[in-house]
Amino acid sequence: MAAGSCFTFCFKQKASSPTRGTIELEEEGLNVDNARLYSYEDLRIATEDFSPVNKIGKGGFGSVYKGRLKDGTLAAIKVLSADSTQGIREFLTEIVTISDLEHENLVKLYGCCAEGDHRILVYGYLENNSLAQTLLGGHRSSIQFSWKTRTKICIGIAQGLAFLHEEVQPHVIHRDIKASNILLDKDLTPKISDFGLAKLFPSSLTHVSTRVAGTLGYLAPEYAIRGQLTRKADIYSFGVLLLEIVSGRCNTNKRLPVGEQFLLERVWVLFEKGELVQMVDPDLGGDIDVDEATRYLKISLLCTQDVPKNRPSMSTVVKMLTGEIDLDDKQIAKPGIIEELMVLRHNSTTTYTVSAGSGKKGNSSSSENTTMTYPSMSFTSIYDRDTSIYDRDS
Repeated sequence: MAAGSCFTFCFKQKASSPTRGTIELEEEGLNVDNARLYSYEDLRIATEDFSPVNKIGKGGFGSVYKGRLKDGTLAAIKVLSADSTQGIREFLTEIVTISDLEHENLVKLYGCCAEGDHRILVYGYLENNSLAQTLLGGHRSSIQFSWKTRTKICIGIAQGLAFLHEEVQPHVIHRDIKASNILLDKDLTPKISDFGLAKLFPSSLTHVSTRVAGTLGYLAPEYAIRGQLTRKADIYSFGVLLLEIVSGRCNTNKRLPVGEQFLLERVWVLFEKGELVQMVDPDLGGDIDVDEATRYLKISLLCTQDVPKNRPSMSTVVKMLTGEIDLDDKQIAKPGIIEELMVLRHNSTTTYTVSAGSGKKGNSSSSENTTMTYPSMSFTSIYDRDTSIYDRDS
């Protein structure tokens, strides 16, 4: 068909779908077989005219509202901002990527609205917000994160990622695994959210070079420096997240003494000293399996190895977390610590402004814009961040 011809995007009809119809766009056709097409009016009513009272999050691509759909279902309705760099192609690609994915540890996408200039995603609503808001966001949450709960969360996230990496064809790389993208349902089952940055990864390729999109502190060095994207980049991010869950603190906290500001750097020092137990969240008190907690910290170090091929697959990580297979301490080398690549300002010719998470349990975990200077020729891309659908502090 000639360029400029009109293609039709068909949404699978469901008995409970609020509307029927198709979207015609002068784009390459995409098949969306497992999502509902909502009208803008339906979503306006669901959110009480997008009332500020119902606003539960704001990110780089727009705002998120809590809404009640016609059938009574609660939903998280993500309205993409008019000036968002995520165009219609990216919007529909996001739907195609996740509409057919069904897993206990993935947030469910109900459907979308693509009416006129409106670009809206409709997700399942989760009652207990994100790990960033609850576990790492100070004492604003009443949730008690026992060690048993934390192990459940760690294993669930790992299982969700293993599904994306190994069971979906083509494989899916999330690209922005972090605490604010892990949501919790009423039973504290973790759900990986926000696939707006996800890429389909053909198994025939070894890596994909792409504009870096993610959050500083979770980025694998090879991805941050060279834009080299593989599933191993997600595994690195998971390793950092695992550290945060066990320690109860964010990966970066500039309020701490210099030697303790970067979580990954700190855990490596303690590992070499044989003192990993110091990294375990003191709030756990006596409710802790010390051997299991230190094993989890060692797994996090394996996931963050500097050489990507030395990081285990996510299915192997799941087996390590559940104790199905043992890990060998001798496999652990120094992790890839991106902060060590930073140099003094006078040694660099390029400055980038990035989003860097800060905060520690008991302090604010909100994100702050931080200007950092990196070696000339090292960083080929800027950081482009979209926050979780429940990231209130963005």
